[in-house]
Amino acid sequence: MKPQSVARAPVSVLLAQLPSVDKLLLSDPATAWVTQYGRDELLRCIRLVLDAIRKKISSNDLDAVPSDQSLHALIDARLVARARPNLRRVINLTGTVLHTNLGRAVMPDEVIAAMASAAAEPCALEYDLGEGKRGDRDELVEELLCELTGAEAATVVNNNAAAVFLLLHALSNRKETIVSRGELIEIGGAFRIPDIMKRAGARLVEVGTTNRTHARDFAEAIGPKTALVMKVHTSNYVVQGFTAEVPENELAKIAHEREVPFVVDLGSGTLVDLTQFGLPKEPTPAEAIADGADLVTFSCDKLLGGPQAGILVGRKDLIQRIKKNPLKRVLRVGKVTLAALESVLRMYRNPATLPERVKVIQLLTRTASSMQAQADGLIPALEEALAGCGLSIAAQAVKSQIGSGSLPVERLPSVALAISAVDRSYEKRVVRLERLLRGSDIAVIGRLSDKTLLLDLRCLTEDKVTVLRDTMLAAAQRLATTK
Repeated sequence: MKPQSVARAPVSVLLAQLPSVDKLLLSDPATAWVTQYGRDELLRCIRLVLDAIRKKISSNDLDAVPSDQSLHALIDARLVARARPNLRRVINLTGTVLHTNLGRAVMPDEVIAAMASAAAEPCALEYDLGEGKRGDRDELVEELLCELTGAEAATVVNNNAAAVFLLLHALSNRKETIVSRGELIEIGGAFRIPDIMKRAGARLVEVGTTNRTHARDFAEAIGPKTALVMKVHTSNYVVQGFTAEVPENELAKIAHEREVPFVVDLGSGTLVDLTQFGLPKEPTPAEAIADGADLVTFSCDKLLGGPQAGILVGRKDLIQRIKKNPLKRVLRVGKVTLAALESVLRMYRNPATLPERVKVIQLLTRTASSMQAQADGLIPALEEALAGCGLSIAAQAVKSQIGSGSLPVERLPSVALAISAVDRSYEKRVVRLERLLRGSDIAVIGRLSDKTLLLDLRCLTEDKVTVLRDTMLAAAQRLATTK
């Protein structure tokens, strides 16, 4: 015998049963809500909740009006959700250390303290304390940058893309810039060297082929309208096989013999030789300057491990021309960025201490054994809860990547928590768990691979181990109670 269906009240009756906004404003929880969130925000959330319920009633998705208790819970949840910051903290377990979408470099505590101090109090941003008059904000870091790169002068803008754009606009507007065809890169967000050159007013002259470019290609291309010879470090891809490129010192010689500046865009630059820490080789600004580059541009928030900014170093006369360009003011950085940059640059005066002080280098140099120890500590605490959801957990050897276009073919040995279904009937729960972790108050971001959720532990710092455990236990409990 089929169960008898419950009679549903007409839509008009259900809508009439909804409490008024005024009634909800006078309800017991309202006083605390007003104190915490303000009356206008409470009013807005009550209306949003009531509107959502009206839509459900009108579309036959509700058979009865929610109780007062349920309505209060919905309003409270809406208030909490709207108060939550959009820029939320995450635990990066993707296996990509410099993850562009997750903010790239994590900065050291002393750098963060310098940023907080600059933000909290007045500071001598553009004030010469010795002379008692207006100063230049670039001077806060210029001496350090020149010391660390061997350049004559330096300036800072808001990212490396801006540095390249400003350089081209200041020095090659309505003139030619020569670049090897194999270096016409595209980076994230569809930023392409040819497009940025066009927007900057520079005329691109391509030389060579995709895989092979020779010295004669540059020499033959330089003419009366040539403003720059430019080399772009292909940091986000590698061309292998039958290839040829012109060394920087040879390019510099060709350009200088024809009285043309030679510039190098390093992209994700680093200030030290990373091989001393067991990491792959990456070119440095100091090497480019030593090879004859007149200008070098690079990022601060990638391998350098600092804030988002772009640096230009090189000849003093060229830096002065760039600083006089009106776009320099448009692209300049503020006091918080400069405070962070100065703090992290000072660390590079003592390279031996970088693995202990610069968090990016800490994460890149972590040993597989340290990650295995974290996995061994987490698995016993999680396996019972996950088993109740039809899931298993185990440690798995994986490969991490540096990320953000840095050393694209290099991989670092790592260890991940691998979570998979005990049988095919539970496979959808792996995806649900990934969504629950991603939606947690402190989001946990891993990666799905071949029906397995991989949580790469390379970026898991010790202070986040307990947070990860508790977040996973809470997600497992929610998963176990849902269909």
